[in-house]
Amino acid sequence: MLSFFLPLFLVFLMLGLPVVFGLVAAPALLLWLNGQERDIVLLYRNVYEGMNSFPLMAIPFFMLAGELMNRGGISARIVGFAQTMVGHFRGGLAQVNVVDSMLFAGISGSAVADVSALGSIIIPQMEKKGYPKPFAAAITAASAIIGPIIPPSGIMIIYAYVMGESVAALFLAGIVPGFLIGVALMITIKLMADRYGLPKAMPRASWVDAARAGAAAFWPLMTPVLLMGGIVSGVFTPTEAAAVAVGYSFIISIFVLRSLKWRDLPGVLIRAGITSSVVMLLVGAAMAFKTVAALAHTPELLAAVLLGITENPLFLLLLVNLLLFVVGMFLDAGPAIIILGPILGPIFSAMGVDPVHFAVVMVVNLTVGLLTPPMGLVLFAASAVSGLRVETISRAVMPFLLVEFLVILLVTYIPAISLTLPRLAGFVN
Repeated sequence: MLSFFLPLFLVFLMLGLPVVFGLVAAPALLLWLNGQERDIVLLYRNVYEGMNSFPLMAIPFFMLAGELMNRGGISARIVGFAQTMVGHFRGGLAQVNVVDSMLFAGISGSAVADVSALGSIIIPQMEKKGYPKPFAAAITAASAIIGPIIPPSGIMIIYAYVMGESVAALFLAGIVPGFLIGVALMITIKLMADRYGLPKAMPRASWVDAARAGAAAFWPLMTPVLLMGGIVSGVFTPTEAAAVAVGYSFIISIFVLRSLKWRDLPGVLIRAGITSSVVMLLVGAAMAFKTVAALAHTPELLAAVLLGITENPLFLLLLVNLLLFVVGMFLDAGPAIIILGPILGPIFSAMGVDPVHFAVVMVVNLTVGLLTPPMGLVLFAASAVSGLRVETISRAVMPFLLVEFLVILLVTYIPAISLTLPRLAGFVN
């Protein structure tokens, strides 16, 4: 009976129960029906134990750093810098949108923060220049999923915590796939711009204007350089790097750029606290859910099913990609990683797939899942920013979603895309 906890959880989701409650209610109900009342106590104790972790402290710190940067007007500076680089191309503002997301990813590490911060600036500009509003919202949502792939990344921290991998290795492994998605989106925009006659955003910027915009964005863009440099060189741990990010964001926003006022700090702290609480509760509930998965021998059962279909690792990777793509339609990336990582990771490690490579495949796939209907969180964020219905954005985002799925296949079947940088840094043999 205990093996039915996952279908019951999906039923709770379809009934509209919040994910965090469904993660603990489904296994608790089945444990009670199975006469395992003592394990229910263990289940709810694991909600706290799942959050009581030093590495997970990086998540609220990175969220606070992102809030400080966002409220400090960093987004506008990044948009201005991106416009000087690619704004003169046809479809230039759409290209700017993608470059913004690639740059902002190194600061916030959150797809929803990307949509909220950049979308509120760039979508009205695109609409004013003659872009269809659904197209503007769609490319904003499609490029926002780069946020959790290029470091710093909250979901990579979660994966490393659950699976015992190196956070630095996962951060390095996500850089090239993140940029590859950005480049693929920019090529798609170029093809669409030529076919549909999308407008140019602005004349080519002069060297003086480019230098001025680069100087305005210099300090914010140094954030990922500082963090990755410190982590890879061993100066500080990822958790300490998150605290450094908060201090750095505070100093440049208050004292260097003077774009954040002291009176803004209470609101920044409240928003970061609420967002962090939601994520940490999900992590705790998902860790408890993982305990029941172990009790039900779910990893062994799923491994037997997959190996019963085929023992070819390449074909199994395709099946898992399809599985993760479907899971991403209904479940947020963090809980999905905690639930499925311990189930799928050991299967592919035993087949010779590098754990860091599989981690990136899983993270990229589930992150793209944030863009898929009906439950894609990024779609809802783009709807809130643009004022369009989720269904309208979903239709407009389909070409970009197809391109991102093709990138997933490239990352899956060409391990060098994700493993080259960790290998050069000595994290992978």
